[in-house]
Amino acid sequence: MKNMQTRVFVVHTTTPLASKIFLKAKEAEMMSEGYVWIVTSGLMNLFYSLDNPRIVESMQGVVGVKPFVPRSGKLKSTTIRWQKKFAEINPGITPPPEINLFGLWAYDTLSALGIAAEKVGFREPTYLQNTTALNSTNIFTTGTSQTGPKLLPEILGTEFEGLAGNFKLVNGQLQPSSFQILNVHRKKLRQVGIWTPLLPSSSSQRNANMTGFLGEELDQITWPGKSRNIPKGWEVSVSGEKLKVGVPAVAGFPEFVNTTNATNITGLYIDLFKSVMAALPYAVEYEFARFVKPDGSSAGSYDDLSQKVLYGEYDIVIGDITITANRSEYVDFSIPIEQGGVTRTQKIQYDDKINSELFFLKPLEKELWLTAIALFIFTGLALWILEHRVNKAFRGPASEHVGLIFYIPFMSLVFANRERIVSNLARIVIVVWIFIVLILNSTFTASLSAEFTTAKLEKDHTDVSELIRNNDYVGCRNGSFVFELLKDLGFNESYIRVYKRPEELDEALSKGSEKGGIKAMFSPTPYTNLFLSKYRNKYMKVGSPYLSEGFAFAFPKGSPLVADVSRAIIKLTDNHTISGIKANWTSQFNDDGPSDSSSTPISLRSFTVLFAITGGVTGACLVVFLVSYLYKNRDLVQRISSSEMTTWSKLRAMSKHFDQRDPNSFRSGEYASSRHQNPVPAEEIPSENEDNVCPNSDRITEEDAHGSSSVQVENSRVV
Repeated sequence: MKNMQTRVFVVHTTTPLASKIFLKAKEAEMMSEGYVWIVTSGLMNLFYSLDNPRIVESMQGVVGVKPFVPRSGKLKSTTIRWQKKFAEINPGITPPPEINLFGLWAYDTLSALGIAAEKVGFREPTYLQNTTALNSTNIFTTGTSQTGPKLLPEILGTEFEGLAGNFKLVNGQLQPSSFQILNVHRKKLRQVGIWTPLLPSSSSQRNANMTGFLGEELDQITWPGKSRNIPKGWEVSVSGEKLKVGVPAVAGFPEFVNTTNATNITGLYIDLFKSVMAALPYAVEYEFARFVKPDGSSAGSYDDLSQKVLYGEYDIVIGDITITANRSEYVDFSIPIEQGGVTRTQKIQYDDKINSELFFLKPLEKELWLTAIALFIFTGLALWILEHRVNKAFRGPASEHVGLIFYIPFMSLVFANRERIVSNLARIVIVVWIFIVLILNSTFTASLSAEFTTAKLEKDHTDVSELIRNNDYVGCRNGSFVFELLKDLGFNESYIRVYKRPEELDEALSKGSEKGGIKAMFSPTPYTNLFLSKYRNKYMKVGSPYLSEGFAFAFPKGSPLVADVSRAIIKLTDNHTISGIKANWTSQFNDDGPSDSSSTPISLRSFTVLFAITGGVTGACLVVFLVSYLYKNRDLVQRISSSEMTTWSKLRAMSKHFDQRDPNSFRSGEYASSRHQNPVPAEEIPSENEDNVCPNSDRITEEDAHGSSSVQVENSRVV
């Protein structure tokens, strides 16, 4: 039994034999930590009848069950009387603390018999003479009781609360009761839980057999060896020696497994293995062993290393070992601890030529260009509307108006506009617009500079079939399963070159297939990520990865460690412990490989908020201005709207009035000074009837009132 992997034993035997078993188990050190002993009710019922202290001592930590006996006053008083009687009969012997279950059942059975006899009215027994016994020499042969048939139904129907609990016979048997789960602790039995039927006995027979714990969980159990840790139930190494964990002598990268120092093996997958072992619910002792020859060189491929588990030389094999169908024939793998896939890596081809005539448009997307132009025009038009009636710089012929609409926003790009803004609303618009222009200009300049200074990557889209057709050499790591994968893809074995170190692969890729190197490197994704992190500016991933399983730990077939290790990996993955360990070792990894260094055009979404702000502010200023204008000229608006003119005539009348200068915004002194300093051409000087008008004295002539297509507005002169 001691040489078995299992550490859980169930004892179902008589009390004398069980006593000998536990004494021998104690001598064999099988009552120590890690073992589980479970006994049935036969031994638990008679536990306090064990008269040898050595037997009780050998049973420390044993777990057992027995029918549950509810505490009651009647049971307590009966126990006290029984203990007194026991002391009288057995002087010098300490009475047991309780009556065993068999004694309680016997007491309840006699009580049931007495109750049934009273119901039948039984007084003196009468028998039918057994005629076959007349010539018999057996003096114990008796006759058949005549009251027996009457007494039996009464006994079967008797129900009462006895010392052992509810006494009720179902099909001639006591009804199933709850069970106590007991733990042997020192010289007593300690209750740690109750196992009871989940449904009442009135339920169907099928449901009556359903049982469960009474309560949420068991109390803490003291196991053999005075341990409170839950035993795992089996032992990994029966001999008690440490597990021998095999590691490859030369891994793909020293960051994965570094065996330079035989006494201190390090690496990413070493730390991952240690963390997984520490996460198991039990302790596992192990030691690392390098897979090397006596001279210190590698003893073979990864397939050879995995086969050592089959031959029993290693208990576990770890490292950058990929799950393959061939290896799974002789070992069991845990779930992958690293992603799978085989990727192709090739040298980057650079192209520094900029051939596009519209290269300057690339920093911004088309939608952003169109939106900026639309906002440019909208801002210019808003400034003209806000300044036209109050600013002389915004007056003049229609051609100059159009020029101002485009001139002011454009000159804001270089902050070179000299036109004075006099309206507060226009000032708000120009401030918001300059803010947007500043950001847009800076973004455009930075992006355009990046486009000019960054070299473009010219990706080589040569597929595998073309590599095979061109007889290009390809490479992979020595001892890797990728060699067989390349043969399956169609590569001739003579065109596959193997290398041991990343530096050798770097040199081969730099030379190229024509100069004694290789055109492409095929490697598992973790290798590729680390390789590209070291040589990011020289190589890149090409094409889609080939599907394969990831890296995992290898165990002997049927090893109970596989399931627990896999659960531990899932647990450490969920709480991000594994990702943290990987970050410590591979902080420079980049799973995407070298990215195309050409900058991405800036989209409209990047400026949505800014454009919304400037559009909203500009629109709000226009609304405020128009409302103010219509309110000040409400009499004119009312007369024009109530006239019988056509719609077009009404619009012309409103436009002509809007085109006039607002006299309240000009002071004669300032205006004269301005004209003296900046003489205005004669053709640009507005006439008195056009400019020096008071909006509050406007009137419509009789001709316009009768539907004329022209409107003459006469205004009083401004003094």
